[in-house]
Amino acid sequence: MTEISAASEEDRFASAGMRLIVDLTALTENWRDMARRSKRARASAVVKADAYGMGIEDAGEALYIAGARDFFVATVDEGVTLRLYAPDARIFVLAGIWPGTERRFFENDLVPVISSEEQLAFWMAVLSEYGDYPCALHVDTGFNRLGLHIDEALALADDVSRPASFAPVLVMSHLACGDDPSSQMNKQQLESFRKVSAAYEGIESSLAASGGIFLGEDYHFDLTRPGIAIYGGEAVSGMANPMRPVATAQARVIQVRTVRAGESVSYGRTLRLDRDSRLAVVSAGYADGYMRSQSSGGIPLRQAVPQGGQGFFEGYTVPVAGRITMDLSIFDVTDLPENLIRAGDYIELFGRNIPVDDAARAAGTIGYEMLAGVGLRYERKYVSEE
Repeated sequence: MTEISAASEEDRFASAGMRLIVDLTALTENWRDMARRSKRARASAVVKADAYGMGIEDAGEALYIAGARDFFVATVDEGVTLRLYAPDARIFVLAGIWPGTERRFFENDLVPVISSEEQLAFWMAVLSEYGDYPCALHVDTGFNRLGLHIDEALALADDVSRPASFAPVLVMSHLACGDDPSSQMNKQQLESFRKVSAAYEGIESSLAASGGIFLGEDYHFDLTRPGIAIYGGEAVSGMANPMRPVATAQARVIQVRTVRAGESVSYGRTLRLDRDSRLAVVSAGYADGYMRSQSSGGIPLRQAVPQGGQGFFEGYTVPVAGRITMDLSIFDVTDLPENLIRAGDYIELFGRNIPVDDAARAAGTIGYEMLAGVGLRYERKYVSEE
């Protein structure tokens, strides 16, 4: 039997059906930008959801090298992975601590974020057995998702009977409308959080994620939590995005086919061609996070961009044709010069030329979902100028 050596990373990338290029220089520059905008506050880095789909190992290490020393992850598993790449950073686990996870927290020096009375009771029991260990307190100031009620948090601050081993190192909350500078909800939450922060004098406070950082210094407190902005996404609605694009997703053209006027394309016959057309079929679909709702028609939930999504190839934008399917999508390349695009070429789904938030709007969603939904079938390549 002929021995076949394992393909190199470069070979795998060159031959991959789907490719994700992650610009680590753009990532770290975006983080430094958000750190500067945080003024006197220290900027952390939010790397939950596998660093918004970019890969927590490479993205976490790059951010650590750039100077980030506070990180937020969603789960203990993410924290354990990140610890290998951020050896002396402070890593907060937003999901908190649950029975059976204690050892992993202690062995990997992870900080649980306590968000409910139930978690608080369990944490007190853990401290009675294991002794002093830091935690963070999440207080709900109006979001009504996670967090102790303000009255609970204020009562806890004044509770002289709480054990001395209970030593939060951070008090935090989350803005519901941080992406909308005109929302009165921001000011209401700010006033509520100021009361909590004052009650925990001497303990660091954190309110602002990406959008909140743009609201100004009043919202910064001691620690900011930039997330979507460092990955190149829009943090504020209606404002030109100042961040550099980080991720470029590409899909290989499997076939270019000619279709006559009057014929239909893909499932449901939602697109009927009014001219002879050339169609490029690419190897990415909704199983890869390229959402069915970006299809060219037949999507009743989408309002903002009725025509659907588009790709980019060699200076041209090309519209999605028909419904996106599980593993395949179709683009109309009729307006490209003859023979410019061939099987084996790659069409950009989003990235440097199709901003991720534009692609998301075409799907009736937001850039967060577009990035976090990037599937594991993409072969990743990390590039950096540093």
